Amino acid sequence: MLEQITNEAKTYTKEGKPAFYIPVLALQSVEQFAACIVDENGNYFEVGNTDELFTLQSISKVINFMVACEYHGLQFVLDKVDVEPTGDPFNSIIRLESTAPGKPFNPMINAGAITVVSMLPGKTAKDRVAYVADFLSRITGSTHQVNEAVYCSEIETTHRNRAIAHYLKANDYLLCDVEETLEAYIRLCSLEVSTKDIAKIGLMLAGNGAYPLTDEEFITRNTAKVTKALMTTCGLYNASGKYAASIGIPMKSGVSGGVLCTVSKGRVEHLEGKLGIGVFSPGIDDIGNSVAGMKFIERLSQTYDLSIF
Repeated sequence: MLEQITNEAKTYTKEGKPAFYIPVLALQSVEQFAACIVDENGNYFEVGNTDELFTLQSISKVINFMVACEYHGLQFVLDKVDVEPTGDPFNSIIRLESTAPGKPFNPMINAGAITVVSMLPGKTAKDRVAYVADFLSRITGSTHQVNEAVYCSEIETTHRNRAIAHYLKANDYLLCDVEETLEAYIRLCSLEVSTKDIAKIGLMLAGNGAYPLTDEEFITRNTAKVTKALMTTCGLYNASGKYAASIGIPMKSGVSGGVLCTVSKGRVEHLEGKLGIGVFSPGIDDIGNSVAGMKFIERLSQTYDLSIF
């Protein structure tokens, strides 16, 4: 059945388009498809090149939120960023202007994510990126570096994010300088990972912060629970409600085509218990979610009854 689900998902790869507004990402081939599932016993299902690297993009928002919460404490972060869905595009500024006191609605939209990045430990943007990259490496066992070509491509076209950052600074939500925050934010979006890496992150979240294969605790149970709640309600841009209803598992997507998923308890053929799922296919829809990736996860959830609802 997994092979059938995979083959069906692959037929949707050309229905999406790469993120055209980021010049380097616009060059990605939409025919790529990779998926990885890992369970709490170390069993894997892999299809495609699960070691091929791509940039985190908005999946970094999940990582940054966890790091900020562990460094400052959950309440400190939530004082600056709320946990409410918006229903708006990820780069919208309208809620900052229309609701007092201009507090970002959640860490999964750009306004909230930029605020979270300003809280990350480190004196410079590169220090903050290094801290997060080290956190990632401890979970995945891989080395994570910034794709400089993607970073340069994004930083040159980040005018809307710069406007958001200035608005946040004016309302006293940023903890550091606008340009320093933006540099760190874009560099973190440009960190490279593989499909297998994000499956491992999903497995750690399935263990409520403790990696099931080693029992090492990376984040507290409370941080993990809030992170998964945010992924479920806000993780797929303004299609989050739709996918919560049709798939029903915590997920976070990025416009490079990656999708991070976590399942606290499930069974998928020979895989069972806590599951981490990573998918990569760079053809995205108008909202920013991988078309083939979401088809794969939707069929997976419906076939094996993985929904939390």
